[in-house]
Amino acid sequence: MVVANCVTLIDQQIKSKKGLSSVVVKTAYGLVNALKPRMIEKSVNSLLDDFIEQLQVYYQYYQKEGSNGSLEQYLCARAGDVAEGLLQVTDQRAKSSSNMTVIKVYNRLRPKGKEHVEIAVPELGKILDKYLTNI
Repeated sequence: MVVANCVTLIDQQIKSKKGLSSVVVKTAYGLVNALKPRMIEKSVNSLLDDFIEQLQVYYQYYQKEGSNGSLEQYLCARAGDVAEGLLQVTDQRAKSSSNMTVIKVYNRLRPKGKEHVEIAVPELGKILDKYLTNI
């Protein structure tokens, strides 16, 4: 369910992009979905453990500090750092990939990556809040 929620988040983020630079992102995403319909889901699933490891640090600080707000609010206040941590995971994966097409597309999109991930942090926080409250 977490993977499905994350894929939905990605879909929504891509659809919400505006402007000229969004054309490249939307085109690349559409191409991936057309050629390999489950690639995004499989990618999220394969990256999830590493993403969780990155996010766990924030969750531990959140608990230790006894923050009054939600985890979503805590992450939003640190959106730049959260984005950078998540992108470290994808950067590492891209470096170790043997798929030259994936590497080429990733390297083309990466310069704007932090900006895009930061925008998604609030929704990511909501997903995490949803599942962490059920633990």
